[in-house]
Amino acid sequence: MNSASDVWAAVISGLEKQLTATAMTTWFDGTRAVDLKDNIMVVCAASEFKRNIIQSRYADMIKEILAEIFSGECELVVLTEADLEEYQLPDTQSPLDSSQFTFEHFVVGPANRFAQAAAVAVANQPGKAYNPLLIYGDSGLGKTHLLYAIGHEVRSRDRDLKIVYIKGDEFTNELIAAIQNATQEAFREKYRTADLLLVDDVQFIAGKVQTQEEFFHTFNTLFEAGKQIVLTSDRPPREMLRLEDRLKTRFEWGLMADIQPPDYETRVAIAKNKADQLGLALPSGIPEYLAENLTANVRQIEGAVKKIQAYRDLLYGEIEIEMIKKILADVVRGERDYTPETIIERVAAFYDLPVESVTGQSRVAKIAHARMVSMYLMRKLMDLTLDVIGSYFGNKDHTTVLHAIKKIENAVASDPEEADVLRDITSNITNKE
Repeated sequence: MNSASDVWAAVISGLEKQLTATAMTTWFDGTRAVDLKDNIMVVCAASEFKRNIIQSRYADMIKEILAEIFSGECELVVLTEADLEEYQLPDTQSPLDSSQFTFEHFVVGPANRFAQAAAVAVANQPGKAYNPLLIYGDSGLGKTHLLYAIGHEVRSRDRDLKIVYIKGDEFTNELIAAIQNATQEAFREKYRTADLLLVDDVQFIAGKVQTQEEFFHTFNTLFEAGKQIVLTSDRPPREMLRLEDRLKTRFEWGLMADIQPPDYETRVAIAKNKADQLGLALPSGIPEYLAENLTANVRQIEGAVKKIQAYRDLLYGEIEIEMIKKILADVVRGERDYTPETIIERVAAFYDLPVESVTGQSRVAKIAHARMVSMYLMRKLMDLTLDVIGSYFGNKDHTTVLHAIKKIENAVASDPEEADVLRDITSNITNKE
C-alpha cells in the first residue's frame, strides 16, 4: 500500500465502517488522492463546501485511520480543484504571480473606476495610501481580481515582502485547526508578520466570536506596524449586523470603495478583453450580443466567452451569432450554479447539522429551524412550487411548506440579526468569487 490512491482507498474503507452511507455519499463522493509524502496525505474534494465539511467534521477521524495504517501520526491536507492547480505549480508560483489577475487585465468603467484607482494607489504605496482598503460589492464584479492585482503588483516590486491571502471562511477553518492541534502560535505568526494581508469575503467572519477576537488582534498588530490590509466583502461594514462594532470601526478607518455592475460599454470591453486573453477572435456583433444579454456581473461574461472557446476547440465550429445564441441559451436565461440539494447542504453546514437531519422528521428546534430556512431559500432563490419544495423533505404538504416560509419571512422582517444570518447563508449559496 504505497501509492496515495491505495492509502485513500483504505481510509474510505475505514470511514465506511464508522459513518452512514448517506454521510459517505454526501461528503466523500468525488474525493480523490493527490499526494502522499512526509507523512502528509493530500486529497482533493469535489467542492469547496465539501472540503470545509471534511476538514471541520472528519479530519480527526481520517487522521486516526492514517495513524493506524502507518503506525504513527499523519497530517491531512484537503484541497479543491481550484487549489489543485496552485498546489501542482512550482513553489515559486501562486495566483499572485499569474498574469491573468493584473491591473492590465482589469477592464475599467464608471462602475469600478474608483475601486480600481484605490487599489492601484495601495499597490504603489502599501501601508501609506489607504489602510485598510475595503472593496465591496456583489459577487462576480471583480473584487477578487483587484485583490490579486494588488498582491501581484507588490510582489513584482519586492519578492521579499510577505504577502498573505486568505478567504474569511478559511481564516475560521485555519483557526479551528490551530486550536485543535495546539498550533495557535504558528497561526498567529503566519498572519501577524505579514507585510500585506489580503482577506477575501471578510463578511464570513461575522458572528464567529473566536474568529473575530483573533482577527481583531491580527488587524491591530498589522495596522500599528504600518502593514497594509486589504479586505473585500459583499456589503459595507455597517450592514454586517453580526460583526462586532470594534471591527466595523476598524474596517471603516481607511477607505471603502464599492463596485457596481458594469454598464453596457464596459461589458462589451470585458467580452473583448477576455477573448483576447484566450486568443479567441470574436466576429463583429458577438461582444455586443453578450453585453446586451449578460448584465449581472463580469463572471457571467467571462464564462460565456470560455464556453464559446470550448465549442470552437472541441467541435471545431464556426463562431457565428446564431450558434452563440444556441450554446448560450441557458446562460442568457440566467443559469444558476446551485440546486435544491446545494441549498439544503449549505444550510445544514451553516448550522453544523447533517443533511439527513434537515431533510428528516426531527422536531428539535435547531433542526426544524434549519429545515424552514431551507424551504424559504428554495422558494426565494429558485421560485419552486410548494409541492416541489415539500418533496425534498419527506413529501411535506404545501400548507406545511407555506407555513415554514411565512415563519422565516416574518423572522427576517422583524429581527435584523436573523435577516443578517439569512443574508450570510444566501451568500454562501450564491457567492462563487
